[in-house]
Amino acid sequence: MSDAAKAVALGVDAGSTTWKAVAIDATGAIVASLVEPAEPRIGAQTERAVAVLRTQAGADAAVPLGATGYGRKRVAAARSLTEITCHARGAFARMRRPGVLIDVGGQDTKVIRIGAAGDVADFSMNDKCAAGTGRFLEVILGRLHVPLGEVAAFAARAERSVLVSSTCTVFAESEVVSLVAEGQPVEGIVKGLHAALASRVAALAGTMPQDGGVFMSGGVALNPAMVEALAGALGRRVEIVPDPQLVGALGAALAVRP
Repeated sequence: MSDAAKAVALGVDAGSTTWKAVAIDATGAIVASLVEPAEPRIGAQTERAVAVLRTQAGADAAVPLGATGYGRKRVAAARSLTEITCHARGAFARMRRPGVLIDVGGQDTKVIRIGAAGDVADFSMNDKCAAGTGRFLEVILGRLHVPLGEVAAFAARAERSVLVSSTCTVFAESEVVSLVAEGQPVEGIVKGLHAALASRVAALAGTMPQDGGVFMSGGVALNPAMVEALAGALGRRVEIVPDPQLVGALGAALAVRP
């Protein structure tokens, strides 16, 4: 590894469903990364995976580690930071301008207004109900036996969107079972699920400033059907932050960069 690409900081985002980590160089560029399903013993997972990341990035034990995410307090790190702070910092570093960041995670959804200096100007968060998170899609798509990799194709084939009105994941799952029994097309139900989640996220976002862009991060940003549904619900173009799953980990690494 050249001196220009030498890792100077590491960041871990110990999420509720996915564990992410990055190594960055002095310019803030990502030189190595890892994404794994979250394990129950986050401390042990982090110890093992960070050792792998340090080897990949050529980072010795002196290179500092920042931590964020649901399990950050169980990570032995130089600094433990909130998800709001890290996602704002990471998104600003990649997008290079202020805007509104929407992060649809497995356990919560965050809407963060990022200021001109990359600071957090305002935020709102849904962490009380799975119906406004990626878990909503995961549970019900599993019930429909629609693989995550085929979701966008399913939604694109829908001739119309089938309304899914329940605002609770458990009740929505029952509603979907009833819709299938009634003969409603699975493609339309899939499209309706995305529209339902997008409407909840848009409600959480509220009235957004017209200046700056609307950015999306998190694993759900890799789902084109969700990005399209969210853009429709907001009436705004939605840009995907590069490496959307790594935004929080990048922000944590930047926070401890020497």
